[in-house]
Amino acid sequence: MAKKSQDQVLVGLDIGTTKVLVIVAEFNDQGSMKIIGLGHHHAKGMKKGVVSDIESTVQSIQKAVEEASLMANCNIGSVYVGIAGAHIRSINSHGVAAIKSGEVDQGDVQRVLDAARALAVPNGQRILHVLPQDFSIDEQQGIHDPIGMSGVRMEAGVHVITGSNSAAQNIMKCIRCCGLEVNDLVLEQIASSESVLTYDEKDLGVCMVDIGGGTTDIAVYHDGFIKHTAVIPIAGDQVTNDVAIALNTPRTAAEDIKKRYGNALIQMVDKHQEIEIPSIGGRPPRTLLRWALAEVIEPRIDELMVLVQAELSRSGFLDMIGSGIVLTGGTSRLEGIVELTEEIFHLPVRQGLPDYRGNLEQSVRNPIYSTGIGLVKYGYARQSRPSPFLNESLGKGSMGRSVKGWVRSVFS
Repeated sequence: MAKKSQDQVLVGLDIGTTKVLVIVAEFNDQGSMKIIGLGHHHAKGMKKGVVSDIESTVQSIQKAVEEASLMANCNIGSVYVGIAGAHIRSINSHGVAAIKSGEVDQGDVQRVLDAARALAVPNGQRILHVLPQDFSIDEQQGIHDPIGMSGVRMEAGVHVITGSNSAAQNIMKCIRCCGLEVNDLVLEQIASSESVLTYDEKDLGVCMVDIGGGTTDIAVYHDGFIKHTAVIPIAGDQVTNDVAIALNTPRTAAEDIKKRYGNALIQMVDKHQEIEIPSIGGRPPRTLLRWALAEVIEPRIDELMVLVQAELSRSGFLDMIGSGIVLTGGTSRLEGIVELTEEIFHLPVRQGLPDYRGNLEQSVRNPIYSTGIGLVKYGYARQSRPSPFLNESLGKGSMGRSVKGWVRSVFS
């Protein structure tokens, strides 16, 4: 059977702190997605979303890509890549432009977005995304798509996301070392939102919290558009470290214990249930009551959610998330985390699973695949809707428009 060409598929690459995931998908004429390849490998060389060891990161990427390529029977040449980390910054900006012909066209939209992105970027940072929030024409506000409307003066509110230039360069270098091209660098919570949030949630107001291994990524939507993003450098790895130290057990064992027996809410645990804990240095394993494990986990998850709540309060959007909180990412699988989050926020909370129905559904309907599937959906939406307005609204910023040229200029 002949291998599929790269032109027939889209590939998402999620390089996390604890794992590297690759999703290979193809789309039919109606836009229906079919996942044909998965690659999953333990990540080495990443810390809190940024590269700490190029060689180890390259090896992890190569192994995940090879696995996905073999499963999909496809040669992978280019990918949509997620980017995260505490270096991510965001700001809401404003732009104004004249409507040249009296009726808004794509050129007018592009000019007002260019005006909105013309802001001072801190040294060492570069713009990743410029995301429209709303438009107004001659004092008529609340316009979502201005193309075709008549007027003289147009204004746009946008959400500008920047990231560390060096962090982006290191990710690009690792991918280039694997013989791959980057179609676009995409903020991970933007990608995850594409796969786990519904239209109604984005319209009414929702906060998505993607809890990975190294960072917790936040995205707030209201009226259908993104309003706020943030990154908190505390996530699942910190919980694992606490378990390893408190129980005096190896980190690998602590991670397994956390996944199998961990609970974020002590009151949900049977106080008489015992679990076996591996020891260090060849000592025999010990038994421990499961509630003692929950006593280690609950304070850290509580601390994390209080930090999320403080970030939302600081941003001014806490009262705008009428549909509540959506938790996704690997740590969202922790038992009791939904209930604890509900207690803290006093809002509806659900676990966000990737919105996918098809082959491999049982494998990918898992929050660890939220970013990977979102990257593929993002890529398809960008390729299938080429207007400046739609591309910008999906997150195509200055990085996305010139990423291949930027790679050449950096590494030539």
